[in-house]
Amino acid sequence: MFKDALQSIVANTDGSLGALIMGADGLSVEKFFNEEGAAANLDVAAAEFTSLIRSAARSGKDLALGDLHELVVGLGRVTFLTRLFNKEYFVVLAVKPEGNLGRARYELRKAELTLAHEFAHM
Repeated sequence: MFKDALQSIVANTDGSLGALIMGADGLSVEKFFNEEGAAANLDVAAAEFTSLIRSAARSGKDLALGDLHELVVGLGRVTFLTRLFNKEYFVVLAVKPEGNLGRARYELRKAELTLAHEFAHM
């Protein structure tokens, strides 16, 4: 089920390289990359951003601004869009700079609505 959801996100988003479902511990639950994404070691990069997500979530709480829902990190060769299911699990989509970020955000929101209940009891 998770692999199918990730394949759908990648297929429906122009310029996407791959998608992962990650735990707050930095380990991937499931991942799907196209050939270009697999060659770029994006799973390692996504794991590295886990601490950034924890820090942003903590800042939101400390400043009484609310829970973190989404985080976007734009780098020279790839943009990482992250959508949180809950405090422990989130989905990451890697997109090339010319990719469709609006569609990427839409696909991640759909994934959140579809899959979040799967992670509610984990």
